Parts: sequence; structure tokens; C-alpha cells
Amino acid sequence: MVTTGPPARRSAVLRMLVVAVALAGALFGGAVPASAHAALTGSTPAQGSVVDRAPEQVSLTFSEGVAMGDDSIRVLDPHGKRVDRGKLRNLCSGATVKYGTGLPPGLGNGTYTVAWQAVSADSHPVSGAFTFSVGAPSKSSAAVPQQEAGGGLVGALYGIARCLAYAGFVLMAGGAAFVVACRPAAALVRSVQRLVVQGWALLTGTTVAMLLLRTPYTGSGDLADVFDLGGLQQVLLTKPGAALVSRLLLLAAAALFVAVLFGAFARAHEPAGAGGTTDAEGEAGAVDPAEEARRRKDLTFGLGIGGVIVATGLAATWAMAEHASTGLQPAVAMPVDVLHLLAVAAWLGGLAALLVSLYWGPPVERTAVRRFSRIAFGSVVVLAATGVYQSWRQVGTWSALTGTAYGRLLLLKVGLVAVLVGIAWVSRRWTARLGEARAAENPAAAAEAGGTVAAAEAGGTAAATDAADVADVAQEAGEAAERQSAKAAGKATGKAAAGAPAASSTATATATATAASPDPDPDPEETPETDPEAAPETALNPDTDPEPDPSTDPDPARAAQLARQQAALRTARTKRLRDADPERLGLRRSVLAEASVAVVLLVVTTVLTATEPARTEAAVQAASGGQSTASNQPQVLTVPFDTGGPHGKGTARVDLDPGRSGNANELRLRLSDPSGKAMDVPEVKVSFTQKAKKLGPLPVVPRHTGTGHWRASGVQLPVPGQWQLSLLVRTSDIDQVTEIRNVKIG
Repeated sequence: MVTTGPPARRSAVLRMLVVAVALAGALFGGAVPASAHAALTGSTPAQGSVVDRAPEQVSLTFSEGVAMGDDSIRVLDPHGKRVDRGKLRNLCSGATVKYGTGLPPGLGNGTYTVAWQAVSADSHPVSGAFTFSVGAPSKSSAAVPQQEAGGGLVGALYGIARCLAYAGFVLMAGGAAFVVACRPAAALVRSVQRLVVQGWALLTGTTVAMLLLRTPYTGSGDLADVFDLGGLQQVLLTKPGAALVSRLLLLAAAALFVAVLFGAFARAHEPAGAGGTTDAEGEAGAVDPAEEARRRKDLTFGLGIGGVIVATGLAATWAMAEHASTGLQPAVAMPVDVLHLLAVAAWLGGLAALLVSLYWGPPVERTAVRRFSRIAFGSVVVLAATGVYQSWRQVGTWSALTGTAYGRLLLLKVGLVAVLVGIAWVSRRWTARLGEARAAENPAAAAEAGGTVAAAEAGGTAAATDAADVADVAQEAGEAAERQSAKAAGKATGKAAAGAPAASSTATATATATAASPDPDPDPEETPETDPEAAPETALNPDTDPEPDPSTDPDPARAAQLARQQAALRTARTKRLRDADPERLGLRRSVLAEASVAVVLLVVTTVLTATEPARTEAAVQAASGGQSTASNQPQVLTVPFDTGGPHGKGTARVDLDPGRSGNANELRLRLSDPSGKAMDVPEVKVSFTQKAKKLGPLPVVPRHTGTGHWRASGVQLPVPGQWQLSLLVRTSDIDQVTEIRNVKIG
């Protein structure tokens, strides 16, 4: 027997979930595509450098392991023609990750473009481009991809699939754990069955989608490439592809687990007399209670062991292809990551199962809520321990918590977990009060009878409390029946037209009297045995057992109306009794709040796994002399000046391109008066000084190229870091000023 809950109003639940999803969208709707987890830390030739003659090869160095192919590094000449040999060279040595491609001899002078693309060890695509010059810089018409690898529509779809895959795993694994470990009777609840099965279907569907999207996600970015079978074959040979295929195989085993859970396990926990025994067993005699208990114990043990194995395997498919599989201490990080995912599923998935049980199922026993409370507490402890280790491994320093995107997202996640734990504490208080309230009730009323109405009844007092509501529903149903009968009168015979209103009026009066009566079991002697007009009378009393079958009514219109009346009465009675329990009402609301925060937390976690770890970002900065990649770009300074003499006020604009050390930078200077018009002055001087290394001043002599414009080529700054730019402007023989500004050189 499958227990179904009352069709309660879902507006409050839907409002809370919509608010949660809206908050998640507000937080991450403008999030950038997956950030690079492997970063380019160096190249030969260096970015923006000018070399005397063409090199024999171009090599790239990365912060961690990457997967590359023959087309991963492309070198384009100034006209956009590909000039590399098209064969990847593996130059890795020890901990150094380095790849390159050869160049033919005899390349001419000019600016060459290097475009590269790879897949980092944690399955995320990375790409980039830079230029170097042979002899002297020149104009270049080489076209490089404008879309970042893993971006665009394909990147968005892949990110959504990753988030939904996490959600599917949490619902399936956590919901099944709730049934086996906390509330075996939930195996009979239709809403819990739907939750677990839909979690399995969601995880399966998103896994297939991610497998098909891998080719365009790590390659062209064209959605049509999902049908590229050759690309799919190549994906299957990669570590992320193997992880996704392994997940599909484990999901096949999970399907068998779910079938047993809601099949044999559910039948073993059916209440006595609910149809759990077959006719043969009934003829042979009652089932031995000891044998039945042993069977339940064996099923619980088998499902527990099998479920843990399958859930651990599924969690491992993330650990083997995400952050934990690369970087610092992967042998320790992968098991820790598996424990972290299992704890998340047990907590949040069990929370979802409890939520649907509270809203769309029979009343949940206090023992089941207490069991889940203990499991949730243990999950939080595991999450705290594994989270601290993962944070140390991925962040490394306290300053990185606020100085990197990964650190800030991690702080947001910790804050959401703290909010979730606070709401859980409120739920635990409701659970304690629920236990005290249940202990004070009549033990006969406290037992759950398995059926929706029987489980909701709490005695004659509760029946009297909602008698008015039931009577109102019955009155409305009777009026609807009268209207239905009036319509039928115009189409049927005179006899049918006269009989239908009489029957509906009798049904209304009898239902009102029955609902107001505190006695749920009418005297059989007072009930007519063969009077056909008594059928509506009996059907409108939800406590009458058994209820008449509406299908036996010869009039289909009356049968349908009768079925609607019965459903309305049962719904009104059950909802009134359910909402009359303040402890369970408070528990439902607090669990709903937990689930809403959990939705946002799941989105934050997904974005966090797609963000470059703080340690990687620090490694890139260290490799570039302590400067971030933002400093490896042209530097532009706007310097107001005032020499104090006539026409002595103006503004200087200084452009330094590409703004890197060890390169031949080009300096461009423009002077303008307060109106913005270019102005000439007798003399300008520029110099650079780095006090930390006691370098400089290094003078730069710009040449005058036009009214208000000066230019200097070949500006060499030997080391990266913070430099001081000194600008001297002389507007007359005696009026001059020197302005000093800081400039960051990569």
C-alpha cells in the first residue's frame, strides 16, 4: 500500500522556493564562465617580447597538469597564417608542466600571435593568446577567438547541468538515506518516492548532457558539436569522460537499489492488514512476527551497505575529476572530498525528504525526526572537519580569503552554512517540543495507522473542532450537486429531473448532521441497508468505514459529484487536523526555511567548484614577480600639472605598452591645456625609478612627433614591481614642474 498525503496548498512552499531561486539568480546571474584552474605561468618567447631572430619553438608553462593536443598551440604570422609545425611537444620535467610546438626556419620580421587552449587537470577548459615580435613590432591581422574557453551558451548549459547534477545526487542519496536510516515507513509515501526517483532521473539526465557537451565545452564552443561522434570518442578517453561514464554505470546500480527500496523494502514495512500479505500467506496462517522482523532487518542491512557503496562510488566520480584530483595532497584530498559530498547529501537530501514528508504525507513520527536530527548533526561535524581541510588546501593564507574570488566565495558559503545551522537549531527546538507534545497525547491517537485519515485523527475533540469546516464543505458540495441535477433535468426524463434534487438535498442535510456529530461510527441498525438514496448519506461522512464506491452509482454525473464531495471532506478534515498541531506547523516552516537556504548554498558550491583556487592564483602571481595578471597590460596614467607661469596648467597622458619588464615598451605622451586642446611645451623629460631594488633613475628621451605629442620606443624596465614615473614639464625658461606617479610593471 502506498500512502499519499493530502493535496495541501503549496503556495507557501512555492513562494519560499521562488525566493531562494531568485536570490541565487541575483547572486550569480552575472557570474562569469568557469575560471581557469590551470594558469599560464610563463612562455618562451615571453609575452610582448621582441627577439632578434625567430625562435625554433614556442613553449608554454602551466601551474598544474593540463591535457593538450596537436592543435592546442597555434602560431600565426602578421598576416594571420598559421606557421607552426602542428605537432605538440611534451616538455614536462618533474613538477614542471611545459608544452610547446616547433617553428620552421626563415620566419620574417613582425609580430606573431600565439593562441593556445587546454583542459586543466580538474576538467575545466582554459585558453589564452599573446604576441611576440621578431626584429621589430608590426601590425598584425591575426584573428584569435574572442570567446573564452568554456564560455558562451555551451558554457552556460554545462554549468547548469553541473549544478543540477549535484542537486540530483543530493536528492537521490539523501532521500534514500532518510528512508533507510530514519523513517522506513516513508518508503510507502508517494511524495518521498517521487523525490528519490526524480533525483535519480535528474542525475542521469544531466550526466548524459554533460557527456555530450564536453566536446563543444572544451573545444569549439559550437552547440552543434554535441552530435560529433568523433569528438565524443575522444572525450571518453579523457579523465572527465571516464568519470561521467563511471557515473552512468553506477546509476544503473542505483536504479536497482531504488527499485528494491520502494518494492520489497516498502512491502516489508506495510502496516498489518494493509494488504502486505498474499492470499497464500493468509491461507497458511499469520506471518511469524519474528520471521518478519528478521526479514526487515536483513533488507535494511543489505540496502544500507549497498547504498553506501553506490553513493560513495558516485561521489568519487566528482572527486576524481574536480579540484581534489590535482594540486596539493591529492591522495588525501580525494577521500576527504568524497566524505564531504556524502555529508552534504545526508544533510540536505534528508532535509528535502523530511520537507516533502511534512507537507505531502502522513504525520511524521517524532522518533523519525529525532533520528534525522542526529544524522544531520553528525553530517555538520563531518562537513566542518572536511571543509577546514579543503579550505586550507585551496586557499593557503588568510589574506587570500579576501584577496581572491575563490576566498570571497568561500566566505559566502561559510556564512550560508552558518545561517543553515542556525535554522537547524530552531528545528531541533521544535523537534524537542514535538516529542513533549506527543508524549502527553493519548497513545492510541499517537500511533500512525498508515492511511491518511487514520493517521490524522487524534480523537473526538479534534473531530468536534473541525465539524464546522466539514459542514461548510458539505453544504457547498450539496449546492453544487443541486446545480448539476438542475442541468441534468433539462436533458433527462421528468422522473430523473425530480429525483436528483431530492437526492442532493438529502445528502446535504445528512452530511451536515454527520459532520457535526462527535461519534465517528454510526449505529449500523440506524443505517438503511438497501435504500439507494442512503448512498450519498454514507459517502459524505469521511469516518464511515468502508466508504461507498462512487462507480456503483448508475448516474455518472452523480457518481462524479459524489467522488468530489468525498475528496473535499477528507481534505478539509485532514488539513484542519494537521494545521491544528502547532509543533508540527512550526517544524514544517523551519524545515522549509532550511531547504530554501540549501538551494542557494548548492548554487554557491557549484560556482565555487568552477572558480580558480586561491593557491593557483598565488602561484601565477609568484611566477610573474608578485604581480597579478592585471598588471601585464598597457599602463595609462593621467597626470595634471601646473608650472606656475603663464599657460602653465595642463594635463599629461602617459601610455606605456605593453607595460612589462624585460620587454621593449613603447611610451606615448600627450599634453593638453585645460580646454583639452593639444599644447606644445619647450621641454619634457621622463624617467623611471624602483627604490626597492635601488634601480634608477632610468631616463627616457621622447621625441616630438606632433603638436602636443611625444613618443619613445625601446623603453626597458629590467624587473617587475612598483616603479616611480617622474615627468618633468617646462613651459618657459623659468617655469617648470616635476610630477611623480607610481606605475605597476608586470
